[in-house]
Amino acid sequence: MGDVLAGNHAVWEFDRTTDSMIIRFARGMRTPRLWHALGTRRIPLEALSGVSVTAGRRNTVVLRATARAGADPLVEAAAGQLREACNPYRLVLPGDARGRAAAFAQALRERLGPAGPADRFLVAAPQPPLALKAYDARLAFDGACVAFRWSRTGATSTKWKAGDQRYPLSALTGLAWHSPDRPGAHLRLSVQGAPGDPRPDHDLASAVFGVGYGAVHESLPFAAAVLAGLRTRTPVASVPGPRADDRLRHLAELHGAGLLTDAEYTALRDRFAAEA
Repeated sequence: MGDVLAGNHAVWEFDRTTDSMIIRFARGMRTPRLWHALGTRRIPLEALSGVSVTAGRRNTVVLRATARAGADPLVEAAAGQLREACNPYRLVLPGDARGRAAAFAQALRERLGPAGPADRFLVAAPQPPLALKAYDARLAFDGACVAFRWSRTGATSTKWKAGDQRYPLSALTGLAWHSPDRPGAHLRLSVQGAPGDPRPDHDLASAVFGVGYGAVHESLPFAAAVLAGLRTRTPVASVPGPRADDRLRHLAELHGAGLLTDAEYTALRDRFAAEA
């Protein structure tokens, strides 16, 4: 194994035998929760476009690596929305470690890959199955399909009346993660041939975040895993709809919850039965 630098909340190890950098995030009260969730990451040096050493606050040194565009699904999903303190490519060291940090950075620079965009993801994404609790839904990703199960208390009537949704990766064209640290936070899937509703709380391929729901350390790894899965998807003609018995069961739940009148329930029940 290679050189090692221990920072305030992480350890970076340069593995010369595999031309990669291993980042082990420490657990602690002041460690960003996203880093807790990531645990350990292996970063091939071909996934990096640069390394820098700068002065930090309060007599510290900051070592930063920069991922190539398209190389890391986590960085791609974040789309520049991560706070600097949560940047997984940032290591804070004591001020007296500047010499060691500079030597470490130079050793990495000598083996970096091309600076241009990568044609595939080079850093591994979190592995499914994964689950995410948003304000208006519970999401699950099994590696092939993203499922939305609407919350009784958080979801709008638009989502409740449509019923739970399932989207195979082969029917998706992309996704957009909007950080819960900013207003209007949500996760939106782009569905082939379906423009969707611009309002996340009414869009059937979106999940809304809120206080205590969809936190960065939960929603960003989920989004990164789905994004990585999209790179290997197989196209299909259409998204399969829910089965007739599932739709009728859901109608009964809506009616029992008072979200549908007797007349609405009867009309929709008869229509779904006729379509079966």
